[in-house]
Amino acid sequence: MHMTFRWFGPDDPIPLANIRQIPGVTGIVSALYDVAIGDEWPKSKLERLGEMIDRHGMRFSVVESIAVHEDIKLGRPTRDRLLDQYCASVHAMGELGIPVLCYNFMPIFDWTRTDLAEVQPDGSTALSYDDRALSRIDLSHGTGDLPGWSAAYDATTLQALLAAYKEIDAERLWENLAYFLERVVPEAERAGVRMAIHPDDPPWSIFGLPRIITSGAAFERLIDLVDSPSNGVTFCTGSLGADPNNDLPTIARTIGGRGRLHFAHCRNVAITGERRFHEAPHPSRFGDVPMRDVLAALVDVGFTGPMRPDHGRMIWGEHGRAGYGLHDRALGAMYLQGLWEGLERA
Repeated sequence: MHMTFRWFGPDDPIPLANIRQIPGVTGIVSALYDVAIGDEWPKSKLERLGEMIDRHGMRFSVVESIAVHEDIKLGRPTRDRLLDQYCASVHAMGELGIPVLCYNFMPIFDWTRTDLAEVQPDGSTALSYDDRALSRIDLSHGTGDLPGWSAAYDATTLQALLAAYKEIDAERLWENLAYFLERVVPEAERAGVRMAIHPDDPPWSIFGLPRIITSGAAFERLIDLVDSPSNGVTFCTGSLGADPNNDLPTIARTIGGRGRLHFAHCRNVAITGERRFHEAPHPSRFGDVPMRDVLAALVDVGFTGPMRPDHGRMIWGEHGRAGYGLHDRALGAMYLQGLWEGLERA
């Protein structure tokens, strides 16, 4: 395992110089955030980003993410052109030696929360989700009422997308994912890039939209679609852990044992009700993710890929991008490394 850290490029309020000071962090997880979804990533821009990282003594370890255009998920005729551009971006990664691509196949919405700063008993704030609160959000005027999505879609665009997805059930979405993988995975293999799908977050349907990457069984179905070492998963303990039916150590052993666990997101969640949770400090005892058992499974299967502390709380008066402050994620990185060292030595 090698420890990495998410960085949102030059506009991130957390500079690379600060990340470099977290002991043991050797890799950076980043992306091109100024390229429109569906457009080909310019290799020159990706190279400049890598050079910034190199100058601070770290490696560009993971691209997270090259977003998948909605036309691909919907199976529209435009998808072939978009897939050509996606493959070109993957090849640009490969030419620059960036080995892992984390991506997702969630319709319309990426990770979703109903509160970005829920106050905790210790005074920190954390991301939280409540299905009942989500049901009260009005999308008729766009995404303005959904935390974190204020500028994502205007009302016209959003309603058109929601209408289009009424024709897409879970099986149809699986078909469109298979089409995507059949086109992209062979190119990724040629480019030396490992594809690592991120599970849906939360791992259930929202706003009536299908969500399919929600469990260990879904991971197995995905890797069976295209039998290639480049077709794998991002093992996100927080996303999968929000559903108590997911046995995280077993999933890690099964997928890791098949050599398809390419990236690990490690964070903790405290389940507080039916489809209700908030994000918690990384150590096991603060939530419902058995982090010690999860990392033990990764050690046992010989996981050597990148790992990063995932969303953190805001602590010590810090303000910034929700879930992506410096301090709590740095604490998480140290906890995960200490736990890993103890498990390896044992």
